Amino acid sequence: MRWLLTFIRVLIIAVTVVPFSIAAIISLPIDKSGRMYLWNGTTWVKFTMWLCRVTLSVKGMEKVDRYGNYILVSNHASMFDLPAIMSTFPRVRIMFKKELSYVPFWGWALYLGHHIVVDRKKGSEAMKSLDRAAKAIQEGGQVLLFAEGTRTRDGKLLPFKRGAFSLAAKSGVPIVPIAINGSFKILPKGSFDIRPAHIEVVIDDPVPTTGISTREEEVQLMNRVREIIQKNYVEPVL
Repeated sequence: MRWLLTFIRVLIIAVTVVPFSIAAIISLPIDKSGRMYLWNGTTWVKFTMWLCRVTLSVKGMEKVDRYGNYILVSNHASMFDLPAIMSTFPRVRIMFKKELSYVPFWGWALYLGHHIVVDRKKGSEAMKSLDRAAKAIQEGGQVLLFAEGTRTRDGKLLPFKRGAFSLAAKSGVPIVPIAINGSFKILPKGSFDIRPAHIEVVIDDPVPTTGISTREEEVQLMNRVREIIQKNYVEPVL
């Protein structure tokens, strides 16, 4: 019976993404600030969480400005991590691989909107993408990066990749370490069974990134941020 409920939820999510994506695209020439565009995305993910009976609490919001200029770095355990962050920071932008821009409606909305496209296939294009991302981050708002690069399969925190911290060094924008607890229970990697659960987003103090110019300093920054997230992360009991 549970698989049928999951199928119905996934079907509703797939159907509702179309009008929200169209509305987001239409809003772009009307509202140059992007607030309407981002509102569409935030509203859709909140609806998705409500539909899947996923609740959310936030700890540490007083440590940051909700609309401040940051790079948000978090762990990645589930497809529900992104909705959790978008519900917490309504103006957050995401970096996504170019291939996703070919997905009808949703991918088109990502590509045309205020998010950041990264071409990971070609070295030179990847570097240009990184430079464009650094410039976009400096212009304001927040950008979300999952430093592990992929979702964990066992709930444990994976090694971090240096790319997020190289980007932070290029931009000079503070990093906000975020631990997302509870999402692994909802939809772990390789599973198609959506289970209702509670997500806790734990926000820590911003970490400055100015003055970082060498690979060694980037690695030190990466290790520091990982230690903070590990401290706040509650590994699921399997």
